[in-house]
Amino acid sequence: MKSTLTLVAVAGLASAATAQTGSLSITSSAMTVDSTTTTSFTLSVYADADFGTAIAGGGFSLSAVGGAGIVTDMVGSTPDWAALGFQDNGHAGDGNYNGLIFGQLIFPPFIPAAPESMLGSGPVLVGTFAVTIAADSAGVVDWSTGGGVGPFVLEVFTDDGGSGVMTQLTDLDFGGVSVNVVPAPSAMALLGLGGLVAGRRRR
Repeated sequence: MKSTLTLVAVAGLASAATAQTGSLSITSSAMTVDSTTTTSFTLSVYADADFGTAIAGGGFSLSAVGGAGIVTDMVGSTPDWAALGFQDNGHAGDGNYNGLIFGQLIFPPFIPAAPESMLGSGPVLVGTFAVTIAADSAGVVDWSTGGGVGPFVLEVFTDDGGSGVMTQLTDLDFGGVSVNVVPAPSAMALLGLGGLVAGRRRR
């Protein structure tokens, strides 16, 4: 009985060790944005997997908390290598994005995976978003990546020396990023503060 339980436990560990996982992370061109001097910045989404040769395609969405009254528009795009079947579902308002669908044609050995989509050299850029914010707005906007756009979130290509293997992932590690929008004090406010400090010193 003990040997049976041991075998089951070992089999469970083996299946856990060989589980294929992927992730979607998101970065911002600026973590703090001065809304008095700029009204735009860029979000970038990267895909990664602990197996396979390249990212073949996928579809993802963005959700935001705190974007009401701050985010006025977002425009998504995908790299040239991922333009096959590209679909932009558009900004849903307040920093939420309905989704981007992207992909490429891989048909080895005649059509190899694009070099920019290859895994092993770090996460692969799969989408960018030009974010427009309201002038003089303030607050923290928390973005996170998600699915719900198509039947899978990521498709990973594995070169097996033949026609290759495509693996579709739906359950991923979804990442997030926080952007702090801060209107800088006006020059007049700074001058007034300086005068107040000088007045206190004279007293």
